[in-house]
Amino acid sequence: MVATGTVVRFDDVRGYGFITPDSGGEDVFVHANDLRDEKHLFRSGLRVEYTAEVGERGLKASDVQMLEQQPARAVVVRRPTPVAAGAERAVAADSDEDLMCDVLSQAEFRNELTEALLEAAPSLTAAQLVQVRKRVLELVQAHNWIDA
Repeated sequence: MVATGTVVRFDDVRGYGFITPDSGGEDVFVHANDLRDEKHLFRSGLRVEYTAEVGERGLKASDVQMLEQQPARAVVVRRPTPVAAGAERAVAADSDEDLMCDVLSQAEFRNELTEALLEAAPSLTAAQLVQVRKRVLELVQAHNWIDA
């Protein structure tokens, strides 16, 4: 089945990464051997077209080709942090910058989380990474820590 998506992460040294499908669902594993283009061209945010297959450890992308030459740039939304009623006066004395925080979309958070997990535990298998990330995303969504 031919699908499109966005590269969440690709490590050209290790030779693998993940694609977030446009149709939603779990990220799809991609190996450098399944790329039509040079692996050094694949970066986070790059739009791709691929064939989705079921592999031994879940979904796997094959016949992956770039739909564009440059990755899309992420947009960070800044919104005020909710303040408890009793803390309003103390916060009012702080600068406006202290009232702001980065609010990430689910896709942006998933990208950041994937990077952090791979940096912290590079020996994670694709299946382990997906399992840990799924549980953390459930927790984050339950607390409304990201924009839906």
